[in-house]
Order: sequence, then C-alpha cells, then structure tokens
Amino acid sequence: MRRARKFGFRKRNQTSAGRKVLRNRRRKGRASLTASVPRRFR
Repeated sequence: MRRARKFGFRKRNQTSAGRKVLRNRRRKGRASLTASVPRRFR
C-alpha cells in the first residue's frame, strides 16, 4: 500500500513529469502503468 501511495496512478497524474511517464508507458505498451494494488487484492 505504501508503494501505491508513493508511485501510484493518482500520484503520477498530479505532476507534469508523472503524466509524461504514464504517456511513455502507454506508448510502449506496458502491462502495468503504475505500481498500484491489483484489483483482486482490494
């Protein structure tokens, strides 16, 4: 959970650099964009 708060999707979206990271990872076709907790564990 700590990792999700520090490197999670919402945290990435808050900064312009983080949005750039997400954009690059989408372009590359990454299976997971961020270190968020998988839905099956929630």
